Amino acid sequence: MIPTQDASARKKEIDEKLRQEQDTLSFIRKNLEKSDQLTKGMVSILSSFESRLMQLENSIIPVHKQTENLQRLQDNVDKTLSCMDHVISYYHVAKDTDKIIKEGPSGRLDEYLACIAKIQKAVEYFQDNNPDSPELNTVKALFEKGKELLEAEFQSLLTRYSKPVPPILILDLIGGEDELDTQEEVILDHLPETVLQDIICISGWLVEYGRNQDFMSVYFQIRSSQLDRSLKSLKEHFRKSSSSLGVLYSPAVQNKRKDTPTKKPPKRPVFIPGTIRKAQNLLKQYSQHGLDGKKGGSNLTPMEGHDHDLRVKHLSDALNERHGAAAGKDDVLDIEIDSYIHCISAFVKLAQSEYQLLIEVIPEHHQKRTFDSLIQEALDNLMLEGDNIVSAARRAIMRHDYSAVLTIFPILKHLKQTKPDFDQVLQGTAASTKNKLPSLITSMETTGAKALEEFADSIKNDPDKEYNMPKDGTVHELTSNAILFLQQLLDFQETAGAMLASQETSSSASSYSSEFSRRLLSTYICKVLGNLQLNLLSKSKVYEDTALSAIFLHNNYNYTLKSLEKSELIQLVSVTQRKAETQYRELIEQQILSYQRSWIKVTEYITDQNMPVFQPGAKLKDKERQMIKDKFKICGLQGFNDGLEELCKIQKVWAIPDKDQRDAIRQAQKRMITQAYRAFLQRYTNVSFTKNPEKYHKYRPEQVEAMIERLFDTSA
Repeated sequence: MIPTQDASARKKEIDEKLRQEQDTLSFIRKNLEKSDQLTKGMVSILSSFESRLMQLENSIIPVHKQTENLQRLQDNVDKTLSCMDHVISYYHVAKDTDKIIKEGPSGRLDEYLACIAKIQKAVEYFQDNNPDSPELNTVKALFEKGKELLEAEFQSLLTRYSKPVPPILILDLIGGEDELDTQEEVILDHLPETVLQDIICISGWLVEYGRNQDFMSVYFQIRSSQLDRSLKSLKEHFRKSSSSLGVLYSPAVQNKRKDTPTKKPPKRPVFIPGTIRKAQNLLKQYSQHGLDGKKGGSNLTPMEGHDHDLRVKHLSDALNERHGAAAGKDDVLDIEIDSYIHCISAFVKLAQSEYQLLIEVIPEHHQKRTFDSLIQEALDNLMLEGDNIVSAARRAIMRHDYSAVLTIFPILKHLKQTKPDFDQVLQGTAASTKNKLPSLITSMETTGAKALEEFADSIKNDPDKEYNMPKDGTVHELTSNAILFLQQLLDFQETAGAMLASQETSSSASSYSSEFSRRLLSTYICKVLGNLQLNLLSKSKVYEDTALSAIFLHNNYNYTLKSLEKSELIQLVSVTQRKAETQYRELIEQQILSYQRSWIKVTEYITDQNMPVFQPGAKLKDKERQMIKDKFKICGLQGFNDGLEELCKIQKVWAIPDKDQRDAIRQAQKRMITQAYRAFLQRYTNVSFTKNPEKYHKYRPEQVEAMIERLFDTSA
């Protein structure tokens, strides 16, 4: 049981808590009542505010709408007025711009284009809004007038400021590639910068607004004419300032060009006029049979120690007199060839420069076609000139004048060297334009190959004519001409090889182009030399004297060998014929031995088989003495003396141009003759068969040597 005291305390505590909870509940109820009252008041206030806002909205919204409508009306009025002003301005465009349009764009292109822009907008307005109005016709006519004047200004600017490029500047342009020193690149300013910008501006307008491509035709016609005139002025420059070959710059012109950096004269591409002219003269003499049947010598340049210079000089004088008029023509030909070669290079450079100018003026999709038209006249003239050269060469070949091929070589070589640049310049042009240069190259190769083959045949078939043979047995002009012709090929080995290869159809021609061409050229040279050797052998039979025939063959073989050795021909020959040098030396030795046999008829007089037999020191009887005297007179010293004098007289006028060979042959003859002569004299010195031995002992051995020393010496 819980104690009573504790229970009453517990109850008292509970009652106290209950009383407190009741007080709290009473407080909450009072606060809730106050809150309800406040809520009701707030709701009443909000309801009143909402009512007032609705009243305000109902009053403001109609006013706002009315104001908005008024503002819209105001804006419409302003826009209408602005449009009216704009429209009215179109009716005044013709009047406002008429004066400027009629005066043209010269000197005020920007203002002029602005006026045309206004006219163009007026045209568009009337076309869209009032196509039947007379104002449309007025502004259309004014627009067309403005377009015509722009086209005229385009043409006028091009015509007025397009000038041919000066020849000196062209030579600087094409000569810069050969300069080793670092120099500023030569840039061609075809048009002043301000003029160029105006032309570009007009071109752009005509393409975009003018809907007109006629100006492109005007452009290529004017620029084409200037390109052609530039090349023609270069040719004229060569004619005037190249009176002495090799001088490409006029000193007077150089002195005036103070603003131009000093440059060395450009190297000539591939052409050596003097050498080729010399070859042409000699070959022409050969083809025309030279000195009217009076040839007694050759056209070779005398070698060192040549003792018949005087006779050669007389021949040279005769040639000069005969061909003096032709020399001037050859100089002109040199200049023309040199001019053509430079014009080829100039065309490439000028065409490149023209294309750079064109891409600034002409729209991209019209550039290639316009450029193709622009270069046609100059390119056609170059190709026509090349075709004329080929035609002239063909006519010359038909006349058996093979020197014409020497004209083709330098040109063809330069064309091939320039072809990559040509192809690059002509990239994008018509196929017919691209094929012009390859066609010319093919034509030249075919003509050149024909000339080479016919020249080889002419060497083989040159007739054996007595009047055409050198009387002194020196080098025949056929030999000197053939060697000179072959030497010209050294500067054009690749070109000549390609000529020959172009006529080949074998598969190896395409597989080994460079090596194949070199072997073909080597084979051709060997063929010419073989034909020459056969012809010389045939010609040598014209001589009645076999010794002179041997001297003739010796001189020609020796000249051929020395010429081969002094040039690169021997290396070229050795490509297909390795022992050519040895074979020529053997031929030379054979002819020397053949010549030496001519002296046997002299030495045989003093051999023992022709003299009587006797004992040295024995006393001779009168009959024996007379017999020995008769033998000496008929077979011995007298025969030797007569034979020696006769041979020396005959062979003195013969010629051996090579000093070394001449001295060697003389020395060999002196040894052979004097040894036999000394032995003979020693054997019969003590034989007393006459009281006057000097009658038979006409020459001492030293005198015999001196006589032989004067062999092949026309001045002796």
